[in-house]
Amino acid sequence: MLEIEVKARIDSIPAVEARILELGGEFRKEVIEVDVYYNHPNRDFAETDEAIRLRRVEDMVFLTYKGPKIDRHTKTREEFNLKVDSWDNSTSILRALGFTEVMPVKKRRRYLRLEEFEIMLDYLEGLGSFIEVEMKGDYKPDALFDFLRELGVEGSETRSYLELVLEKQGKLK
Repeated sequence: MLEIEVKARIDSIPAVEARILELGGEFRKEVIEVDVYYNHPNRDFAETDEAIRLRRVEDMVFLTYKGPKIDRHTKTREEFNLKVDSWDNSTSILRALGFTEVMPVKKRRRYLRLEEFEIMLDYLEGLGSFIEVEMKGDYKPDALFDFLRELGVEGSETRSYLELVLEKQGKLK
């Protein structure tokens, strides 16, 4: 499935959330998500712009593959998610296949919804606050950018949280 997504830095999660609610949005939930990213044994995902990750959200675990981004202005890409029943078994399978752990990324995430937009307000220690807006279906990135402007959010961040963390640590240039 194609995931059409934009991400941007924000100064204040409460201010952006208030604007979303003012526009008729609905708060869904707040969770802590822990993502552990892996690299392929025979190709460098940093070079191919792909990702494999395990995500833990409360008592649920998901395995995700993300293909390369299809444009330079959004984070739109093919994405496949699979709910798995065991973090430990999934980790063991990935390691047995030669995948190596890159690093974990932990975030506090608030989920909201407004019309066709799934909105995530994220806080990552050491990186700050971000908004991600997703929609499924037809490729309409302008609708996402128009929505961000309506919220008073400017700019776009196409790097993943993993890339931002690695960059901050001086491990990615």
